[in-house]
Amino acid sequence: MKAVTRLGGWAVSGAVLLLTGYPAARLAAQDTSAVDRGVRIGLTYRPGVRPGMVVLPGRGPVLDSVRAIVARDLDYSDRFELITLPGGDSLRASVVAPPSPAATPRGGGAAAAGGLNYPLYQALGADFAVTIAPTPGDSQVVTVHDVAGGGVRREFRVHLPALTDPGFRMAVHRVSDRAIEAALGVGGMAATRVLFVMDGKVYAIDQDGADQRLVSSSDHSAMSPSWAADGRRFAYMEFWEGHGRLFIQDVASGKRTAVATSGQALDFTPAFSPDGKTLAFSRATEEGTDLYTVNIKDGCCLQRLTVGRFYDNLSPTYSPDGQRIAFVSTRAGLPQIYAMAADGTDQQLLAPFDYGATGSSNAPEWSPDGQSVVFHRDVGGTLQVFVLDVRTRAVRQLTSVGRNEDPTWAPDSRHMAFVSDRSGYRQLWIIDLETGRIRPLLQKSGARLPAWSPRLPETASSTP
Repeated sequence: MKAVTRLGGWAVSGAVLLLTGYPAARLAAQDTSAVDRGVRIGLTYRPGVRPGMVVLPGRGPVLDSVRAIVARDLDYSDRFELITLPGGDSLRASVVAPPSPAATPRGGGAAAAGGLNYPLYQALGADFAVTIAPTPGDSQVVTVHDVAGGGVRREFRVHLPALTDPGFRMAVHRVSDRAIEAALGVGGMAATRVLFVMDGKVYAIDQDGADQRLVSSSDHSAMSPSWAADGRRFAYMEFWEGHGRLFIQDVASGKRTAVATSGQALDFTPAFSPDGKTLAFSRATEEGTDLYTVNIKDGCCLQRLTVGRFYDNLSPTYSPDGQRIAFVSTRAGLPQIYAMAADGTDQQLLAPFDYGATGSSNAPEWSPDGQSVVFHRDVGGTLQVFVLDVRTRAVRQLTSVGRNEDPTWAPDSRHMAFVSDRSGYRQLWIIDLETGRIRPLLQKSGARLPAWSPRLPETASSTP
């Protein structure tokens, strides 16, 4: 039996392609729009266990936009309970006169410099507060307050681009990630983008659902986007005269390069090794589909990892340490999730399945922390998203409403994006595995094959 991998509107079985068209749509998002709180499904959620966070208003349209983006990012991190100030955004209630030295709360001079009424925010349920204020020299100072401790947790200065600058939103997203790290000591996922395919083109969108951009640059149908671990490049496939060619594109410049050795067969589903030197991919021929790697650093050294002999091996995904590759294989009949060493040895079943109870499994992706593999599986004639614990091999079903497929991990290994028709048509959604909260990412039909970026470095954030 042939494995079927979805390439946007294309279904690939061996070398057979079926095209289904999807309408293109553009997303309109405003920074001042109301935050979609989302809903929680399926997973256990205990309210009240997350620290309270309040983002205080600034002065002027630029700081209003900064505050709106930061508040949304902190909310979408699912690590805080966002607090709305009573009576609207009133600075009068939040700022007090600097205390005398004898009255300085724990935190010393930093707390006094903060000038916040900490008891007031404690009464409102806040554990942390973020203030953003202008400073001389066209920069801003961001202060993360430890409300419970009565002092300043961290203060840092940033220089944000102009409001109309294409890099403005990503610069603010980085502020959000620094605030999360200051408050909780963990990395955020605000400064990230999600690639996806719509109407045969590759687009990118910020993780908060704003700033959708076209990133593929030709008239050929493009599929299978995938990020490099450094966030500076991504790969995808294009159809050329019945063949699939692989391209690698630089994020900052938009320059793309064809992958050596590709273009003479149907090559698809590229996946970067963690060190960025190797690209694994699927190649379909009349004899079946197999996995290959190529050295993209030196442009050489094509290596075949699997020998299908009329069954299919496809959709590779590297473990974060680069030692293993998970993939789909039909060697047991229906497509299922297997794993092997990065050189193609030690091939074995990775995700257990029950004949008759569940059907084919496809689209695996290894989590950034290496602990899990997410994939979709046929259950009762429809696709649902599952997570495999790599250590215990336990499989957990995450979704149950509608058809859900093509999951992809955020860099925090707790959020994932996926495609679902739960609203009546297929669109992109995001789920938080710890709280079960789910929210739409792109509320337009036709988006497929999402690929979530790592945290984007500053030099790689200006997608053309």
